[in-house]
Amino acid sequence: MAGVETAAKICEAGGDGLIFPATTSEYKWPDGLRAILYGVGLIYFFLGVAIVADIFMGAIEMVTSRRVQTRDANGRIRTSMLWNETVATLSLMALGSSAPEIFLSVIDIIKKEFHFGALGPSTIVGSAAFNLLVIIAVCVAVIPEGEVRIIENRPAFYITAAFSLGAYLWMAFILTESSPDTVDVWEGIAT
Repeated sequence: MAGVETAAKICEAGGDGLIFPATTSEYKWPDGLRAILYGVGLIYFFLGVAIVADIFMGAIEMVTSRRVQTRDANGRIRTSMLWNETVATLSLMALGSSAPEIFLSVIDIIKKEFHFGALGPSTIVGSAAFNLLVIIAVCVAVIPEGEVRIIENRPAFYITAAFSLGAYLWMAFILTESSPDTVDVWEGIAT
């Protein structure tokens, strides 16, 4: 359409992004050089995420492996786990695996001055959809012919299903009914 102005892409003259372009003349660099530099940057950041994930997993193992000793009615000392296995699995692992999406959503909301942006919610929904559909599909596909698998920890499964459904309904309510296209502070705190 003639006369319609579109914003410049990040990689073009006048383009603007959160981090890139690193310099005002970056769009003049050869595409191959920029691809190599961005690739090296991605590898560097993925290694950083891997290191942080290892540290996080070690911390989760340390926290969830704590045991407490108590005396029962007969005077015997009983050793038990401090954390419930279901609570540890659902809360700590969910927080650790969703932290990048949550931070990206927070950055998107702040950058858009608390107005709805597609990046944050799309990232969270896309990650959840991937976890729900692709990971489950792979888990089902790798079961050898003639074998059956049973969910052993059903309470964790039921809790996960209920909270997932609740989270989707809450997000739909906030973004379409409560305050369309705007995330209010109370909604962010409640979430």
